[in-house]
Parts: sequence; structure tokens; C-alpha cells
Amino acid sequence: MKSVTDPDIEACYRPLYSSARDPIGKGSNGNGPDRMSSNILDNPCIIFIALLIAQSLAAYLGDFLHRRGRPIHKDEREDLDTIKTAILTLLALIIGFSFSMAVTRYDQRKNYEEAEANAIGTKYVRADLLPVDNGALSVRELLRKYLDQRILFYETRDQRQISQVNIETAKLQADLWSAVWPTANAQPTQVLALAVSGMNDVLNSQGYTQAAG
Repeated sequence: MKSVTDPDIEACYRPLYSSARDPIGKGSNGNGPDRMSSNILDNPCIIFIALLIAQSLAAYLGDFLHRRGRPIHKDEREDLDTIKTAILTLLALIIGFSFSMAVTRYDQRKNYEEAEANAIGTKYVRADLLPVDNGALSVRELLRKYLDQRILFYETRDQRQISQVNIETAKLQADLWSAVWPTANAQPTQVLALAVSGMNDVLNSQGYTQAAG
């Protein structure tokens, strides 16, 4: 049977993570208008200043048109007040739903990140269930490297580095599973089943956390 090498793993995961993390049409060099747009959207200060300027210009333009237009009659003003009340009510609903969705998504991601941290810690402890000569030490070493990559994923903001972190994470996941599965397959006991279950939780929690991001 043909063994799976690191280039095979990289070739398998590169399209998946490229489509998930990189904007469409960005290109292999990470430049272009899509990358610039992504950097702007990731900076809340720039968005705040741009919206403040746009709102100020809109208010100035509205006041300018109001001064140049004809006076509003009393019956027309009553209609405008009704429309204004409806618009403000709709705006309040949109803001309320937006904050509600944002808070829900934040809580969901926080819970997934906590679950992933607990899964990694639990698996590190359950590594003692593996035979010392058949993977216990290697699993712990791989988990340390895996944890470093997961932390780096949240600390970095460069898209190319994030893609590389995802590829390295996929390699480590394959190595972790390869370190646990042969021993569990050779000795299918309930104790080793706990080790396999813990590793499965580690691998699944990574996908849940990034999907909620």
C-alpha cells in the first residue's frame, strides 16, 4: 500500500484551505484589490473613520438640498414625520438584530475555543494511556507543536502565513492520528479507546472553532 507523504498531505489540504481562507481572485502572490479590501475590512478604525466621513457628507448634502428646495407644507410635513418614524423603527430593529446575532456568534466561538483547549489538555493527559514505547512521548511532543500552531493561527493576520499554518496543522493532525491509531488497532481495549476518543475530539474541535470564526 502506498504511504502518505508530507507532499501528498499538502497537496490534499492546500485547495481546501486556500478556498476557505483566501479571497477569490487574490492570486498566488497575495496582492491585488481583494487583499487590499480584506486588510481594510479587518481594521475597525478605518471603517469607523470612513463611515463618519460618509455620514457627515450625507448630512451636509441633505441640509444643502433642503435649503435649495421649496418650503414643506404642513400636511406634507405630517407625512414625512410618519415616514421618519417608520424608518427609525426599522433601523432600531436592524441594529437590535445585528447586535443579537453578533453576541450569539461571539458566544458560540468562545465556547468552541474553550472546548478545543479542553480537548487538547485532556488528550495531553490521556497520552499516559498509550504504551511508552508505542507513542506516548511522541503524541505529547506532537501536541505541543500542534498547540503552537493553533495559537499562531489566532495571533497572525497575514493571509499567506495563515495558509501555511493551516497546512502545517493538517500535517500535525495526520501525524497525531498516525501515532494513536496503530497502537489502538493492535490492542483494541477500552483504555486505548479513550485515547482514540480524545484524539478524535482534538481533531473535530479545530474544525468547529474555525467554522465559527
